Amino acid sequence: MKATTFDQRFDRGDDVSEFLDLSAAHRPGYESQTVTIDFPEWMLNGLDREARRLGVSRDALVKVWLAERLEQLPLTS
Repeated sequence: MKATTFDQRFDRGDDVSEFLDLSAAHRPGYESQTVTIDFPEWMLNGLDREARRLGVSRDALVKVWLAERLEQLPLTS
């Protein structure tokens, strides 16, 4: 299929997923990277308490909280 035909179908709202290889898809800038952070025990206890209360892992809680905080920062170029 030509790109122009694909674009026209997409713009019409047609389902074009059959023409895509999603097995190789990724979101640039969203690749995971492992980091090590040392927290004092009182912080870990608090994180674990809140994570249990919400029914999520400690890692998930930290990621959500960091994302929320970073979204509040002004955009820079």
